[in-house]
Amino acid sequence: MHIGKRLWSLVLFVFVSCIGGLLVAGLAVPVAGLVNVGGIAVAEGMDALPTELETPPQFEQSKLLLANGKVLAYFYEENRIYKPLDEISELMQRAQVAIEDNRFYEHGAIDLRGTMRALVSTSQGVTQGGSSITQQYVRLVLVETAVMHNDLEAKYLATENTLARKMRELRYAIAVEKKFSKQEILERYLNIAYYGEGAYGVESAARHYFGVSAAKLDLAQSAMLAGLVRDPLGTNPVKHPEIAIERRNNVLDRMLQLKLISFEEAQEAKAVAWDPKKVTQFRNGCYDSAYPFVCQYAKLSFLKSPELGASEADRNDLLERGGLTIKTHFDPTVQKTAESTIGKLIAPTDHVVSVIAAIEPGTGLIVAMAQSRPKMGDNGKAAGKYKWKGETYWNYAAGQSMGGAQGFQAGSTFKMFVAAAALDQGMGVNTTFNVPRTIDFKGKTFRGCGGSFVQEKSWRVTGSTGSRMGMYEAARRSVNGYFVQLEQGAGICESVKMARTLGLEVGNGEDLVEHTDNGSWPSFTLGTVDITPLSMVKAYATIAARGMRCDPIILSSIEAKDGSELPVPSANCKQVISEELANTVANVFKQSMYGTSSYARIPGIDMAGKTGTVDGNKAIWQVAITPNLAMAAVISYDADPTQKSFWEKRLKANTGIKNVRVKGKVLYSSSGPEAGGLLLKPVFRKAMEDRKKLKFPAPDQSILRGKTESVPSCSGRSLASCKQVLVSAGFLWYEQKVDSEQPKGAFVGISPSGKAPKNSAIALQISKGPKPLPVVTPPPAVVTPPSTPPPSSPPPP
Repeated sequence: MHIGKRLWSLVLFVFVSCIGGLLVAGLAVPVAGLVNVGGIAVAEGMDALPTELETPPQFEQSKLLLANGKVLAYFYEENRIYKPLDEISELMQRAQVAIEDNRFYEHGAIDLRGTMRALVSTSQGVTQGGSSITQQYVRLVLVETAVMHNDLEAKYLATENTLARKMRELRYAIAVEKKFSKQEILERYLNIAYYGEGAYGVESAARHYFGVSAAKLDLAQSAMLAGLVRDPLGTNPVKHPEIAIERRNNVLDRMLQLKLISFEEAQEAKAVAWDPKKVTQFRNGCYDSAYPFVCQYAKLSFLKSPELGASEADRNDLLERGGLTIKTHFDPTVQKTAESTIGKLIAPTDHVVSVIAAIEPGTGLIVAMAQSRPKMGDNGKAAGKYKWKGETYWNYAAGQSMGGAQGFQAGSTFKMFVAAAALDQGMGVNTTFNVPRTIDFKGKTFRGCGGSFVQEKSWRVTGSTGSRMGMYEAARRSVNGYFVQLEQGAGICESVKMARTLGLEVGNGEDLVEHTDNGSWPSFTLGTVDITPLSMVKAYATIAARGMRCDPIILSSIEAKDGSELPVPSANCKQVISEELANTVANVFKQSMYGTSSYARIPGIDMAGKTGTVDGNKAIWQVAITPNLAMAAVISYDADPTQKSFWEKRLKANTGIKNVRVKGKVLYSSSGPEAGGLLLKPVFRKAMEDRKKLKFPAPDQSILRGKTESVPSCSGRSLASCKQVLVSAGFLWYEQKVDSEQPKGAFVGISPSGKAPKNSAIALQISKGPKPLPVVTPPPAVVTPPSTPPPSSPPPP
């Protein structure tokens, strides 16, 4: 067996020697061809060069920039920054050539002496170096190409320890040497080589280990980097500083031996100590960026853009390998104010969660996207056990498709959608309803997308003082009883569809109409849907932009590494309602700024908006708009499963966030809306500093007035019949006790009659009964005593 192995080694040695003889003529000089080697077929085969070796697929990092040009994040599979040779230190070039292939400028594609030594050693089962820089470059490119195409077999073939691989490298190396100059090959090599610690290419390595660019590398630094290529793990100076220094000194000795540096230069470089403090850790992805959830939104916007690749996997490869420069519209100035304002009120480790989101109407540009948990963490899991650290995976402003959670119920902010639907159908601001302190809607008729239905169970809604009121007053005071009746008139289906048209989205991505059981939730106007803050400001921004709906966007430009421009996701701006309707809706909800939204009002800025408080004290909202800014602030309980034990009892008791302590203080002790307004106000003011103070356009008078319709006559009808005919005509009804000569409980008539605002409420007048006749009591007899007493009779004699 031992003799057989020796014999096989001898055969291989003879074979290699023959091959070496064939190659000598073509490889002895750098530019020589193979015209004298073994025939035309061989020469043509040697000339063949795979495309990837002509245009090497060197992965490069992409960077994401804020609007001010500062880097927000890097994305890469291999952290590489390609640099031309004239931007790489001359000392670095010399050091790399000296230690890897000192005869690089003298031989052709291979160094025959080194290659023959390596081939013989390989034939004996012992791996040994000897490959020229060109051969190493070929192998690195082939590996890179295999990785790019996820081709495990090709990767194995490019790294297997066989003569076949060596011969394949030789053939390609010859073609590379004929195609490129030595300087071009060295440039490509220095940019593709791996230097450990995730640093691909000399520029990334210089920045990582020494905090300088490749152009600024000194002799000691160059020698250390050059020594890493052979064994980047074993000679890693971060983990093995002594071994790394020894390897560096070997490179310096080799450079001295080759007379590339002087003895004094070598000794001076050897005296330089390794300084781990200069090591700069790479940032990859959004996790440790300044604004991780803004970064995540930008990344997902890229990955979900079909114009940037056929599949999300292709787009991710482009992002992590393409060397892109991705610019955003995002200005951190407002974001900092939003995070600071939230941080003063709520700590990341508090059980409540808060969000502020803002976009620019008419463009969709995201202005702010801040939350009380600004750090992207491990969702509270550490070492397999729950440990709450105030970190989160969720972008609470966005929907689940963009890294968000389930969303939040939004309370009375939905009243704007119902008002918009009502105004669109001709129900003017003078549409009045009777609003008692409490209204039970049991037995009342509502219209869903599947038709009319009757509310069968008791559903009591708070109202007002019992007076009739119109839309302006109801918007100012946020009167639930009014808006439920307005929803009855406008239709739940039409109200839900209006919200969807304006841009409102369910947190889980479900269609809004389907989510509300085909538009059949009477409580829709009270905001009982879990929606995303970003979609809420999108919907309100549509009103601010005169009916122009725009998707929230964050990317402004994408530049490829060759300088060409790639398409960015569009805001898809579209006119979805008339300007006149949008202007009128804004006019109605300007009233709120002098009522429940007064805590958010800023003097000198024309604002509209709405508060929202959720039943059970689950959340507080404030939404505010002006023609060039839309913003929402939310404080809510957290539905994250890690918070379940804290919230379970509070939600059952309907106490919610009421009296919850944040930063050691009670958040709020009443169910008032002031917390949301106070949170939003400073951020809105900051965002308006560099924006023009614009005015909302005047409302449309015809929409304000609304339409009037004929009220069906109820003469001769019973009370039940009158109710039915009014509902069929689109009117609402309510019973009103009136003085009448008719018997108590008798149906007397309706008011108004003839004409009434469309879909308004008609009073069904019910007699209190005749007034009782006054009881006449005869006056008592009056006895008038004499003025003087009669004279008394004289006594008898």
